[in-house]
Amino acid sequence: MSDFSRRQFLHNSLLAAAAAGAAGPVSKLFAAEAAIAERGPNEKLRFAVIGVHGQGAEHVKNLLHGLNKGDADIVAICDVDEEVGNKKCDDIAKATGGQRPKYVKDMRQIFDDKNIDCCSAALPNHWHALAAIWAMQSGKDLYTEKPAAHNIFEGQRMVETARKYNRICQIGTQSRSMKGTKDAIQFMRDGGIGDVNLARGICFKSRMSIGPAGDYPVPTNIDYNLWRGPAPMASTSPYQGKLDKAGKATPVHYDWHWNWLFGNGDLGNQGVHEMDVANWGLGVKELANGVLTYGGRLGYEDAGNTPNTEVAVLDYGPKTLIFEMHGLTNKPFKKLKGVEIGIIFEGKDGYVAMTSYNHGKAFDKDGKEIKTFDGGEYPEHHANFIKAVRSRKKEDLNCDVAEGVRSASLCHMANISYRLGKKMSNDDILKKLEGLKMSDNAKETLDRTVEHLKDNGVTIGGDTLFQCGEYLKFDPRSENFADAKANELKTREYRAPFTVPAEGKV
Repeated sequence: MSDFSRRQFLHNSLLAAAAAGAAGPVSKLFAAEAAIAERGPNEKLRFAVIGVHGQGAEHVKNLLHGLNKGDADIVAICDVDEEVGNKKCDDIAKATGGQRPKYVKDMRQIFDDKNIDCCSAALPNHWHALAAIWAMQSGKDLYTEKPAAHNIFEGQRMVETARKYNRICQIGTQSRSMKGTKDAIQFMRDGGIGDVNLARGICFKSRMSIGPAGDYPVPTNIDYNLWRGPAPMASTSPYQGKLDKAGKATPVHYDWHWNWLFGNGDLGNQGVHEMDVANWGLGVKELANGVLTYGGRLGYEDAGNTPNTEVAVLDYGPKTLIFEMHGLTNKPFKKLKGVEIGIIFEGKDGYVAMTSYNHGKAFDKDGKEIKTFDGGEYPEHHANFIKAVRSRKKEDLNCDVAEGVRSASLCHMANISYRLGKKMSNDDILKKLEGLKMSDNAKETLDRTVEHLKDNGVTIGGDTLFQCGEYLKFDPRSENFADAKANELKTREYRAPFTVPAEGKV
């Protein structure tokens, strides 16, 4: 059977199935798959990019990259900021010499457009899950940014939606597509450093004050109702936002990361990359059995309420995953085994230090370098997504939604422990950690964190203490905590009509 005949057969079969009784979102699903199949492997997929400030601009670059430009045609841009969205449309038309993508403000118009096959979304965390669910319900395949969801409940609904509607959904943890990282993981799988029972995510990255809390006006070119979406509505922003070159504040851009209503702190921002690779390298397929986190927003008072210093200990029984975040920068960061932002895997016969998304080295027990890992570009993650859209096989994805949700949920588990914590002395924290009998040297990790703060003029003691959570037991099968208050933080209240559907209602 020729390629055309196969495509026509699939097209006719899907349309027949839709006519036989599919309705609502399912009929849109059939129509979308038929459209992709009918155009065939040599025709471009029609993309909409949703959210094009910051990381969304990188999505545009990745789709227009030589690796993908034969596969991807950006036909629409969506952003709640009219100035940002329209400028990006102009930029794309100029860069491609082609037709200007259409601009829309409300993503629901994208989902209703039958001429769009795929969405590539870079939104604030509080929008990730609902945008993904709406996209997949409308028959669109989706590439969406990390963390997969704003909380554990939302991640569960994303996976449920992808499976129900047979959608291809890739999470933007690009290390999964990087040759250097994949080679390092395989090296450890092959026993290159012996048994690996400890992985340590490192995020030593500047996260300084975002300015005082207040009620800051939002520019009129931004639809703040759409930006707030599932979060409680307000007419003003609780933080000013960074100033652009003209001195204009843009409160909807970036600093939302440091407010629990919209973001997940640096653990759910930069740290989820490290958490993802650490979890992957340990070879675990479920969430942890328990978690304990300590830290604080220390060294300044500002509009943020997420920690700038945080240590999370995730218990897998024989294996342990540690995340260390240092965010103050009065003095240069002291790297750990050469790592400032990355992952360290401790093996019986040595260690592997990943120092970027695509580069790392292996060392023996004496610290002698034995192997280097390198290679990979950001556009490859979008290319992998496009491959899976063509094949209709989620197994072709390097970071299927279920993998991305697992890594995000580890971050949420850690932040829940922190948020339920109380001020505690270093001695009491150490007693808790040593009582867990983890494979990590808890005192070294605590001492390193205290030293970082001391280097930046913060002395832990007296009235300044870490906030430390209790050890929270977790059932990775049911994805429930043993603690009722912790389970309450698995989700949040939603503002109609921006409501993430309940289990079984997607």
